[in-house]
Amino acid sequence: MLAQAAGKIKALSPHLRGALAKPFTATADILRFPRDMAADVESAGRFSAYFTRSRREIIKVQRLRYRIFSQEYGASFSAPFGLDRDRFDKHCLHLVVRDNQSGEIVGYTRVLPGERLHRTGGFYSSGEFDLSMLRHLDGRVAEIGRTCIHPAHRSGAVITVLWARLAQYMLENDVRYLLGCASIALSEGYNVAAIQQRINQRHLSEPAMRVQPHLRLERLPGQAADDNVKMPPLLKAYLRMGARVCGEPCWDPDFNCLDFFVLMAVDDLPARYVQHFLQPAQAV
Repeated sequence: MLAQAAGKIKALSPHLRGALAKPFTATADILRFPRDMAADVESAGRFSAYFTRSRREIIKVQRLRYRIFSQEYGASFSAPFGLDRDRFDKHCLHLVVRDNQSGEIVGYTRVLPGERLHRTGGFYSSGEFDLSMLRHLDGRVAEIGRTCIHPAHRSGAVITVLWARLAQYMLENDVRYLLGCASIALSEGYNVAAIQQRINQRHLSEPAMRVQPHLRLERLPGQAADDNVKMPPLLKAYLRMGARVCGEPCWDPDFNCLDFFVLMAVDDLPARYVQHFLQPAQAV
């Protein structure tokens, strides 16, 4: 049904397609989230998610990235002018979440469409994982990365709005798969062994979709036997959206974190997202 939904969006009137291209503002009643997500989105109408080409806004998110990755993760990398930027940035689409009250950018991710790989030489994730499994993917693929949320806005609403816009992007652009890394900072004290155990039990991809990390930790921090495992907010959001984790994480010593490779198929998107984007009366 969801695969058919992508085709339906392409057949919509030009007026509706134009409406879907505008900045997207999420609200709890419009998105019709399940009860366990209601607290995450009760203030979501305060935020807007949109793709930007503004050099000024891109510099702002590069500064936000540096602040989060260096101060919270303890990352060690060269960042002239206090900006986290690399050779992939100029080839990516930049998705930001803005606080409509303060005007500040409070969330971000970048998207690298698969058709731009001839410019980059590959996905960013290929520097961390053997991505041989990509040959099994049929359809358009895009990579997300450098995802970060302002520390004052990690209760759920900003992440929810960000992912809603990513779901919309997939449907609008016939992207069948999103892939990327969900990072856990080693400085934050998460029970990674228990997280891996939970992933193995509930969220692991099929064997053909597994990846191999180029660099691994011999022993994951924590104890696997923990029934009350706490998930990092971003990883938790990925899993709620139907993403699968494709094996054990890669250790990134420069960013002082463990990266889990995640894969999300458009066919696994929650139906409420597709239903919302196919309703002209509610398009914004």
